[in-house]
Amino acid sequence: MPLRKRDRRFPRPSAWLIVGALLSTMCAGCGAPRSGSSERAAAGDLDVLTQWLVGSFSSAAQAARDSDYRDIRLHHVRIWPERDDGVWLYVEQATAETPERPYRQRVYRLARTRDGLVSEVFELPGEPADVLRRAGAWREARPLADLDPSQLEPRSGCTMYIHRRPDGAFSGGTRGSGCASTLRGAAYAVSDLIELTADGLVTWDRGYDADGRQVWGAERGGYEFRRITP
Repeated sequence: MPLRKRDRRFPRPSAWLIVGALLSTMCAGCGAPRSGSSERAAAGDLDVLTQWLVGSFSSAAQAARDSDYRDIRLHHVRIWPERDDGVWLYVEQATAETPERPYRQRVYRLARTRDGLVSEVFELPGEPADVLRRAGAWREARPLADLDPSQLEPRSGCTMYIHRRPDGAFSGGTRGSGCASTLRGAAYAVSDLIELTADGLVTWDRGYDADGRQVWGAERGGYEFRRITP
């Protein structure tokens, strides 16, 4: 029988090898993680988170239209800027009627972790009267300059885990029931950052008893804080 000519519609086997080599070269690293880009993005997100949190905020507009909410003033100011173990903030929260008697004075540490961005919570040292004497520290040029992190009391289970959404805003919250609270018979507290943007933030703090019944905090949604100072 006469030999048939090779079908020219298909490349020779050696041609397949050449094509495969070219594709391998072109796609080398296509699926590799872009760790450098991810780290830079995370660093940028921490900077933006800090920028949007620092300042003074008010829920006056919400209180004016809904009597279930009070006019609350919230202040975040950066402290210990020389430290390189995260971003430290002093936080003070009080009603508009009694700004000299804040019901919340805390220190937050913002940082990047494998889980993304976190906000760790610390209590100030001393008796309640000692802590209250620091009210208004957010106005000072160097707030809490006489303290350092070793003097703070970590609030275990109260860390807030924060992520940046596709629309650019931040959201997050605590996890589980490990953030202890005894206010009004509560067993634990839950805190949610519903939304943080350049203009303000919405937060929702609630306390629950051992049976899971809410005993304090807003019931229908979070407090809406609008920025009042840079």
